[in-house]
Amino acid sequence: MGSDAETSSVDGKALFPLYTITFIGTLGFGIILTFLVFLVTKYGGNALVYGILASTYPAFQLIGAPILGRWSDLYGRKKILLLSQIGTLIAWIIFFVALFFPITPLVEIRSNLLGIFTITLPLLALFFARALDGITGGNVSVANAYLADLTSEEERNKNYGRMSVASNLGYVFGPALAGILGTTVYGEILPVSVALLISVVGTLIVLFLLPESRPCTLEEYPEPTGIRKVLGQEQKECYQVEAGNKVSFREIFRLEYIPFMLLVYFLIFLGFNIYYTAFPIFAVVALEWNPAELGVYFSLISIFMAFVQGPVLAKLAKRYPESILVVAGSFILGLQFILIIPGNLVLLYLAAVCFAFGNGIMWPSILSILSKFAGKKYQGSVQGFAMSASSLASIIGLLAGGLLYTQLGVIAFLIAATIIYLVFFLSFRLVKIEKAEIEGNNS
Repeated sequence: MGSDAETSSVDGKALFPLYTITFIGTLGFGIILTFLVFLVTKYGGNALVYGILASTYPAFQLIGAPILGRWSDLYGRKKILLLSQIGTLIAWIIFFVALFFPITPLVEIRSNLLGIFTITLPLLALFFARALDGITGGNVSVANAYLADLTSEEERNKNYGRMSVASNLGYVFGPALAGILGTTVYGEILPVSVALLISVVGTLIVLFLLPESRPCTLEEYPEPTGIRKVLGQEQKECYQVEAGNKVSFREIFRLEYIPFMLLVYFLIFLGFNIYYTAFPIFAVVALEWNPAELGVYFSLISIFMAFVQGPVLAKLAKRYPESILVVAGSFILGLQFILIIPGNLVLLYLAAVCFAFGNGIMWPSILSILSKFAGKKYQGSVQGFAMSASSLASIIGLLAGGLLYTQLGVIAFLIAATIIYLVFFLSFRLVKIEKAEIEGNNS
């Protein structure tokens, strides 16, 4: 990739637009997270329908993410990020138009297991919008690969932390905007309009401000001679060589430690998404919160997390190995699910602090470890498969969260905690792996 100085200058040029795109993406998601449960109820759905709608995005992302990750290795990160942003923009347009559809009942379902709900025209439009956003939603995996292209291993954890800060700032302002704007006379129209405009800005940033990264290096190819030795790293040539080297599912699973990391990825997202479906329903039904109260709660979590993933993570990463941060973070994260169960307001906000600190130190460390295990050659493909693992877990978790809360109530949070504590026990293997690698490097 050139000299260190060269890499450093590329970092300064490329990473700020990348952080901005990440912020914009989570801002839109934060907006929809706050009022989607209210919108589903308005259009005839129940807890199960909310879970199904929430799972539509990861279900289609499961199909699209590996393809987009592989394409980003072949054709460049920027092109695929642009494709992803355009898909999100069109999805928001459909979402916006759906708000003006008449609430016409199409099918009514009455079941002891599934409950009572009605399928309406705007509800179907919301499903279509989320499906389109999902199939083109590989921007997270591509952005992770993009960041890995441009940063050294020493700087990667810090930069993933910064990306997580940008992501969490989106979650700070997104729910707050949705809560505030959703309480006006315009209802859901105003926050969706804002999300649509934000998506336009994100598309323009990718198109005009984000430079292309260089995922390939000379070490991945046969030693060139003559003038090709000088010009061999030109992007077009890299992509032409890489195009003949498609990465298979079997090849990815033969990479050392990658299957284990994909399992950890899967379990984290499974636990998270049971919570992400169950908690909004719990907030509406048991706590009787409105969109503003739910928005404020999610915003506070994100404010705490932005602080943790900024100065706190930077200091901890210097003192402790990444594997230790995963162990500690997963333990604290599991605790927050347990604190939610009593429904006490003080414990709920203590849970928010645990969520922020646990996830804040665990997740950037997981991303950094995964990128190290993937290596430069397989970066985009591994990130794509990781996104697929997370999408599959999200589908199961979101569906299960709605169904579990309907049948078992707050026991759904205990199940989520159990899954995260399984990650806690598995993460001790990462400590052994990291220790063995350090000893191997020193010998």
